[in-house]
Amino acid sequence: MTLELRAGEIVGLAGVSGNGQSELLEVLAGLRAPDRGELQVGDRRFGPARWLDPHTARELRLAHVPEDRQARALVMTFAAWESAALGYEGRPEASGRAGWLKRAQLRRATAALLERFDVRPRDVDLRCANFSGGNQQKLVLARELSRAPRVLLVGQPTRGVDIGAIEFIHAQLRALRAAGCALLVVSSELDEILALADRVLVMHGGRIVGERPIAQCTEQRLGLMMAGEAAA
Repeated sequence: MTLELRAGEIVGLAGVSGNGQSELLEVLAGLRAPDRGELQVGDRRFGPARWLDPHTARELRLAHVPEDRQARALVMTFAAWESAALGYEGRPEASGRAGWLKRAQLRRATAALLERFDVRPRDVDLRCANFSGGNQQKLVLARELSRAPRVLLVGQPTRGVDIGAIEFIHAQLRALRAAGCALLVVSSELDEILALADRVLVMHGGRIVGERPIAQCTEQRLGLMMAGEAAA
C-alpha cells in the first residue's frame, strides 16, 4: 500500500507498538534503507540502492522528531544551545568556514527558540538532562519546526509530557499544517490521532492495513484495524 503525504495535511499512523511504525519512521527519515520500494520527496526519487540519508533529508526540508527524544533527538549532557543545533551544525548560520561553531550566535538563536516554544526554564546553558520531559520535547520540536519544514515526521509527539505541554504541542502541529507542511504523526494514543489527523493509516504486522478519512474514524473502528480484525 502506498503512503502519500500532502501539503497542508496531518496523516495519523495508528498501531499497537511493535507493528512496524518505528521502523517506517526511520526509513522515511533516512535512518535506515529498505529492501525494496521507492520514496519520492518533491521531485527527488530514492530507491534501495541509493536511499535518502539524513543530510539530504534536511536539504529537502524533511524534519524528523524521533519517538525516543533522549536516545535519538538530544544529547543529555549537552547544553540546550548545543542540542538546538544538532543535525544543523554544518549550516552557515551555525558554523564558520573552519568548522567552528558560532557559539554566541547559536546561544542567541536558542534563547529566541526557548521563548517562542515556551521551553522552561529559559536557560540556554542548562543541560538537556535537567529539563523536564515535556520541555525536552518542546526543545526538539523547536529545533525542527524553526527550519520551516516541508515535511515533518513525528513519533509519539506527547509521550511522557504533561497536559499543558500536550495542548501546546498539538497547537504547534496544527499551525504547521496551516502553513502548508505535510505531517505524519505516529502515536499509540488513539485520542491523539483523532484530535490531530485529517486522514488515518493503520499498521498491523509490519504492513499498512487500512486507510480512513477522519470523518470515518472512531476509536472502536481503529482499534479493530489495529488488532488485524478489520483490515481495509
